[in-house]
Amino acid sequence: MSASHLPPRRDADYFYDATIGNFVYGEGHPMRPHRVRLTHHLVVNYGLYKHMNVFRPKAASKADLCAFHSDEYVSFLENITPDSMTEYIAQIDRYNLCADCPVFDGLYEYCQTYTGGSISGAARLGQGCSDIVMNWSGGMHHAKRGEASGFCYLNDIVLAILELLKTHARVLYIDIDIHHGDGVEEAFYLTNRVMTLSFHQSGNNFFPGTGHMDDVGAKAGRNYALNFPLDAGMDDVSYVSIFKPVVNKVMATFQPGAVVLCCGADSLSGDRVGCWNLSIRGHAACLEHMKTYNVPLLVLGGGGYTIRNVSRCWAYETAMLIGQDVSDDMPWHEYMDYYAPEFKLHPPVSNMKNQNTRESLDKKTEQILQQLSHIEHAPSVQMQTGQPGTRRNPDALFAEDGWDSDDSDADARRPRRKACHLAEFFDTDGETHGDRMDTDRLGLNDFKEPPDEDEEGL
Repeated sequence: MSASHLPPRRDADYFYDATIGNFVYGEGHPMRPHRVRLTHHLVVNYGLYKHMNVFRPKAASKADLCAFHSDEYVSFLENITPDSMTEYIAQIDRYNLCADCPVFDGLYEYCQTYTGGSISGAARLGQGCSDIVMNWSGGMHHAKRGEASGFCYLNDIVLAILELLKTHARVLYIDIDIHHGDGVEEAFYLTNRVMTLSFHQSGNNFFPGTGHMDDVGAKAGRNYALNFPLDAGMDDVSYVSIFKPVVNKVMATFQPGAVVLCCGADSLSGDRVGCWNLSIRGHAACLEHMKTYNVPLLVLGGGGYTIRNVSRCWAYETAMLIGQDVSDDMPWHEYMDYYAPEFKLHPPVSNMKNQNTRESLDKKTEQILQQLSHIEHAPSVQMQTGQPGTRRNPDALFAEDGWDSDDSDADARRPRRKACHLAEFFDTDGETHGDRMDTDRLGLNDFKEPPDEDEEGL
């Protein structure tokens, strides 16, 4: 990334809580929140924090979480602990807590932490305090209203979008995680105020087994769910060739007031769960393209299971989003051994074969563009802006589109899905290091607590 080709800097916020890396799903579990701590240390040691408003998010309250999730489910997460599991056998099965979504120490606090950052970030964008907000601990796109799924317990993305809908008539959600963003799509399947666009690995045998091209939304939301399933080995050139024309058409037709991005890094080459071959630069090119529209951006994390590459990717994308050039040579810091032996920001991609043919990509692109031609151009919607600090019931949002949350067509908003994550568990992440549990020490003196007026209702 040459400094001479960097886009102009825009005001950016960065949300990070030093405790996030202390949470552990369990030994051998591929989801490791420690990756967010690794990302943060690169952000600090590259000096990127100096060019952003850095906030420690306030934990989301129960009321915040119940803006989308059921009261019963949130209460269950609040009360369940490894020691009390025997008291909640029936609920554990009902809420899909299993090997993929285990009960671990601090589970509820973990959910409050990553969700608080996303809601706070959305509030900052909605109030015009920032142009770009990053919360790399967020992006839990599989969680449902009353059910955990795919390592995700609470859907911070849905909650953030609901916050943005207070001040924006339309919100666009784009998902470049290798897994289909099924939880977000399901939540907004019947409304035309949120368009969901997911690029993901295809196949019924790849979790969650949803996101078919004929899953397009229903009722008022018909054609507002866009799915682009892809085959293994997806590379930079092919990915950019489909991403840009589809997004250009979406932005011109839907004209969102804000965009939410799920930037799962499991679409990178060498991910332990993914099967694509994107480089960090190729992944970041999607974010760079979205910057050109000068629309408020909420940038969230997501998947990513080779954590040394996840942190590289998100640190690089942080730099790109704030218009800062960074060296490929990593600055020394206490987690340096994760990046041995090359100590470079950009690892090489593999020689994996791209199974996506030009013909198939062109055909799918044309189908998506044709779907977009059927929607109302920049549909007018009734705005019901809430007062600061209030939360709208999502059922009220969907009622505008004729959806009674208890009606007989409830299944119409639920795409086909599978209950269990197909990712393998790994005893290690290819490193010989355990998660360091020490308190994050770098850069904390430079943090600013969010102003009270920006955190109302959180």
